[in-house]
Amino acid sequence: MKRECGNSRRDDPRISVVVPTLDEASLVQACLSRLDSLRGAGHEVVLADGGSHDGTVACAAGLHDRLVCCSAGRARQMNAGARVARGDILLFLHVDTILPVDAVCCILDGLAYPGAVWGRFDVCLSGRRSAFRMIEISMNLRSRLSGIATGDQAIFCTREAFMRVGGYPDIPLMEDLALSTRLRRLAAPACLRARVTTSSRRWERAGVAATVLMMWRSRLAYWLGADPERLARRYR
Repeated sequence: MKRECGNSRRDDPRISVVVPTLDEASLVQACLSRLDSLRGAGHEVVLADGGSHDGTVACAAGLHDRLVCCSAGRARQMNAGARVARGDILLFLHVDTILPVDAVCCILDGLAYPGAVWGRFDVCLSGRRSAFRMIEISMNLRSRLSGIATGDQAIFCTREAFMRVGGYPDIPLMEDLALSTRLRRLAAPACLRARVTTSSRRWERAGVAATVLMMWRSRLAYWLGADPERLARRYR
């Protein structure tokens, strides 16, 4: 039975939202401010900064419960955040991704099924172009069929499952696919229909067709065994 959202129970698992940042001063305040209601309900926000030089950490002051600083690398930063987090559930959230208002309920419901230890949200892109609607459909369907999630889909898992698989592999690209592959060996993901909204800035900056092609080529190369370091240089 679905829980009634808005009524947090004392025995509910607590969620640690891990937000990796690197020179995101323009976005970090808005991102963390949107998480205030989660903090008010007893969950925590962990900021994992990779050595920002633009004042990101200063902009985030007072908007998080824990701060960890380490060398840059999204996988490295999220692992560092997970180490200091105190929650029973870890939610990895990109700074340009917005959770649905009932995110906590959705996560707890998704993990309430026997054997469920991880999952992700469906995704909605912020841009208004019709091409973005097709990208969303493709991303969500592909993820549902493959059991693989991207970081834009706000991956979450129990702390125990994260520890069992060894966390994110310390690679500069495709860390989300690698973590999904590890977690999928434990259980199929809870593929939530609730949607996160993630920025379409990557597609708008480089062009929709070029970005989609680059992503598909990078993922195919990764699955075929290409070196993530080389893929990261090409991606940048």
